[in-house]
Amino acid sequence: MNTQDLMKSIIQRVATGPDLSKDIAFEEARDGMQAILRGEIDDVRSAIFLIALRMKRESMEENEGILAALLAQSDKQQINVRDLVDLGDPYSGYNRSIPISSFLPPLLAELGLPTVIHGLDSVSPKFGLTHRHINQALGLNVDCSTEQAKNRLENASIGWSYVDQASYCSGLHDLVPLRERLIKRTVINTVETLIGPLRGKTTHSILGYVHKPYPPIYAHLVDASGMDSALLVRGVEGGVIPSLRQNGLMVSYQGLIEQDRVDINPKSLGIEQELRAISFPDKLDVHSDIKALADYTVKLGKSALSGDKGLFYDGLVLAASLILWHTKKADSLVGAAEMTRTVLDSGKALNRL
Repeated sequence: MNTQDLMKSIIQRVATGPDLSKDIAFEEARDGMQAILRGEIDDVRSAIFLIALRMKRESMEENEGILAALLAQSDKQQINVRDLVDLGDPYSGYNRSIPISSFLPPLLAELGLPTVIHGLDSVSPKFGLTHRHINQALGLNVDCSTEQAKNRLENASIGWSYVDQASYCSGLHDLVPLRERLIKRTVINTVETLIGPLRGKTTHSILGYVHKPYPPIYAHLVDASGMDSALLVRGVEGGVIPSLRQNGLMVSYQGLIEQDRVDINPKSLGIEQELRAISFPDKLDVHSDIKALADYTVKLGKSALSGDKGLFYDGLVLAASLILWHTKKADSLVGAAEMTRTVLDSGKALNRL
């Protein structure tokens, strides 16, 4: 059937109320989403499709179908590195705390792990401070192509890059205005961080989550995306940086097999902090002060990369240690923390930045 008839059929089944709505097949979710990405479906039907799926709760087949559509419409590049870290922080950004994770890529690259981080300017539901804002404040080209990002990652003296959704999946980026009008999260928020536009010989997906049921769901989606391993971190604002004050759960997967489940105590790595994260400065908020917040983050980030101790420094130590341990670059979390502090204190990560 043509795409209009397909979408009509899908909506008739997924939007029939709390008791009668039916799941659709992987192929239908994939083909329906691809039609939306190609601009073949009008905004009203696209919105009904996304909201109805959310209200009935997406099945795993539907999640994987939507992801397959995004992968099919994305520009992906294979890069010549053994291990690549793919940081999948929430694209809607942060609206309460400073995103320490923006400075993980140069640090991890200096620790021998080429790293890519991706995102966009602003999107529902948070419209928060994003990695694009921070990389702009650093003076980087935030509109580089996937080919240019590939070259940065293969350059041993750089080894890290930001790449924007507009560069690798323009059809998805074109939906940002529609997503703003939808107000609520949709399946797109769940799967967009899993596209992985750049792939190494082995690619490690690092994802944050909030709700306890998500690790096995994300593990299935990482596997469906073709990435090799997943580290799921219960992080601040759904990001990849755990609380610096209290225990935080991390779950490590190889394919669909859970390898480790660790309730990490920051104190076990020598981190003694009374705050869980770095709050935004007084009188600065995401509605009017994005540039000031990005500049403030850059100031803190450069200070931490130069070895200055504090919340930002400890956040980098904690997150980098988890990733080094997950990717088997360190035998223990304590050893990984020592490696990370040595690099931070040397100033080499700042030079790489």
